[in-house]
Amino acid sequence: MDFWPEFLASSWGKEFVAGGVGGIAGVLAGHPLDTLRVWQQHSGKGSALAILRRAIATEGPSALYRGMVAPLASVTFQNAIIFQTYAILSRAFDKNTKVDDPPSYKGIALGGISTGAVQSLILCPVELVKIRLQLQNIANNKTNPSSSQMGPSNVVRTIIRVEGYRGIFRGLVITVLRDAPAHGVYFWTYEYMREQLHPGCRKNGQETFGTMLLAGGLAGVTSWISCYPLDVLKTRIQAETKYLGLIDCFRRSVKQEGYNLLWRGLGTTIARAFIVNGAVFTAYETALRCIHNNSDHGTIHTENAL
Repeated sequence: MDFWPEFLASSWGKEFVAGGVGGIAGVLAGHPLDTLRVWQQHSGKGSALAILRRAIATEGPSALYRGMVAPLASVTFQNAIIFQTYAILSRAFDKNTKVDDPPSYKGIALGGISTGAVQSLILCPVELVKIRLQLQNIANNKTNPSSSQMGPSNVVRTIIRVEGYRGIFRGLVITVLRDAPAHGVYFWTYEYMREQLHPGCRKNGQETFGTMLLAGGLAGVTSWISCYPLDVLKTRIQAETKYLGLIDCFRRSVKQEGYNLLWRGLGTTIARAFIVNGAVFTAYETALRCIHNNSDHGTIHTENAL
């Protein structure tokens, strides 16, 4: 009976619960746009609106939420790992900073890069399953209703049966290449923007919700722009097994569709990034402040995931 109060009293417990709340809010807010982004990246022909109309006419609005169970199921643990890892590594790379002072921008960037690399181990299998679910029927214009009823567990079993256990980590290398620098850009942009919008908040942790929404949204947009071509290739590599690797995927895709495909779906992604990161930061901070019972605001951390 004493476990829960003791768990919440620890920094790990606070970040785990608040991170989970923020992550769930981000998934709920952004999954429909994420699904549209994946459709555009993989085989979308026409504008985002045309693709959306075609998909809804064929399968209904519920198609936009296909594959949401996988990220929802992992988001609490994933965010807890990200928050804790970033908090530790941003300090580890910046040992000259006093304990009471926020990490330097150098420590933030290096800590973010390292955090992105670590979290890729968790995110790669989750995104693989999510993408396979999102592309059911849409990718290959299938009309078999049973194929669109597969859940995450069915997809995992199919991947293992067809590709072996190594298939679960298909796209790991490109996920690391995407997430490591993107997280560095993300955390640096967020910390820089929140300080510009609300001077002194990095130390006292008393920024407004407006600051969190705007700084988080801008950080999400900036980080996605920095890695978007890699994300397009990652979607294709994880969606199909015909590609031998990153270089093969790049050469074949560009040869068939031109360089413009590397930015396909960017508008949808930017809109989603702003909404999701605004939701994540607001939900995370609100949950954390509730746990703190509106006390000790100066110790609040505001790290979050993409």
